[in-house]
Amino acid sequence: MNYKVSVFFVLSIFSIFKVFAQQKNTQPPNILLILVDDLKPNLGAYGDTLVVSPNIDKLASEGIRFNNAYSNQAVCGPSRYNLLLGSRSTSTGFYNFGRQFRDVYPNAVTMPQYFMNAGYHTESMGKVFHIGHGNTNDEASWSIPHFKEKVIEYVDPNSTGRKLTREEAYFENTRMHIKNMPPNHELPRGAAWESPDVLDDAYADARVANHAIERLRKLKENPDKPFFIAVGFARPHLPFSVPKKYWDLYDAKDMPMPEYEKAPEGSPDFTKKRGHEMAQFFPIPQHQDVYDNDLKRKLIHGYYASISYMDAQLGRVMDELKRLNMDENTIIVLWGDHGWHLGDHAIWTKHTNFEQANHIPLIFKAPGLIKPGSVTNQFAETVDVYPTLASLAGLKKPKGPQPLDGTNLSPVLKNASKIIKDHAYHAFPMGGYLGEAIRTEQYRMIRWTPRNNKNKEVLYELYDYKNDYKETKNIAKERPEVVTHMVKILEQYPEAKK
Repeated sequence: MNYKVSVFFVLSIFSIFKVFAQQKNTQPPNILLILVDDLKPNLGAYGDTLVVSPNIDKLASEGIRFNNAYSNQAVCGPSRYNLLLGSRSTSTGFYNFGRQFRDVYPNAVTMPQYFMNAGYHTESMGKVFHIGHGNTNDEASWSIPHFKEKVIEYVDPNSTGRKLTREEAYFENTRMHIKNMPPNHELPRGAAWESPDVLDDAYADARVANHAIERLRKLKENPDKPFFIAVGFARPHLPFSVPKKYWDLYDAKDMPMPEYEKAPEGSPDFTKKRGHEMAQFFPIPQHQDVYDNDLKRKLIHGYYASISYMDAQLGRVMDELKRLNMDENTIIVLWGDHGWHLGDHAIWTKHTNFEQANHIPLIFKAPGLIKPGSVTNQFAETVDVYPTLASLAGLKKPKGPQPLDGTNLSPVLKNASKIIKDHAYHAFPMGGYLGEAIRTEQYRMIRWTPRNNKNKEVLYELYDYKNDYKETKNIAKERPEVVTHMVKILEQYPEAKK
């Protein structure tokens, strides 16, 4: 054997052993799950030219953006159960607050618990499970105690009169009942917004980011154990309490005002949501359908300012992950728990089956698996996140005992043009009916089934988004063939729990 052949042989053997060693020492990917409250896709990455959201936009440029992602229910508590249990509300019956999931599924395996069972360190901070309105955290999901922070928060004493406000009491699980009054209505309303000239960590989201940064530094010390961290940001949930500098990013006169402020023609009366959560804050009128333009502009300004504040905190966490050289082995997911009405149909907040309450941002970043800057029109639902993350981490398909309704979207993450399903399914109860919705590329059909009174008629809504993106008219009676087709899709699902 000559010298050159000998050297080649030795180098070849060395290369083989090097590759083997690298494969042997390959660590499971870390998971960073970012949950944002009340965030609709009003983001630069989704085409909003006004919003200042550079960090979420950067995340999208490094991963894949889902254009057609939808919540399974447009309310915080149940939506987070949808995510963390992988179960639709129609499968579990969790449609409202005040019901603990372990009372129904005591042995349920939540998403973080699944990763914990697979050898991960799991922890949460900020708003992850909905804590408040009678709901609590699930301690079994986390390796260490949950880091709780405020959702309703004020710095300016004029915002509260130095008293406990209605929404603060709800989120602290302080439910006060006075005869002939709704819970907590003897308490004062807090302000719908404030904009003091303060540092970012005067409010919870910055403190959550601070904690996330501290924990990442600590976890860096134990690189042999993968982590699953859930970071929950509260803004842009009401109140729009963020530092003045984020309000100053925008000119109030530039705010995108609502285009259509009527209920859709031919829609059931009970779908005309008014007041509710908004009425818990001053100076919101408590018995008025349409607000004056100054108030609308102020609320929309506050929503945008809150997005920018939250985005800045998220950016700090992303920057630290990269500084620690942990970003290349960390899968990141950004998820909005549901959408938000900004005055369309004269509706504010969520709690409907309309587009604005259910369309959500969903972004995945998985280095080495996803082509940076990918965009997909694949329909996605909140329940799809659980099985998708399990697949990306190389784990087996999750099993119950709770219903697991999600679809593994990992083939789409690897090939953005791939289509696995052609619709999304979501639900919300209103007015004594359960509304189940099927959203396709062109249509949304909502079937309203009486929950208790079987003598009531089943009602239908149908909206054509190619020709009527503002949802101005229910065309169910005009297009019965489309309704029939959509109902057939709906009936592929198990009967919904009422």
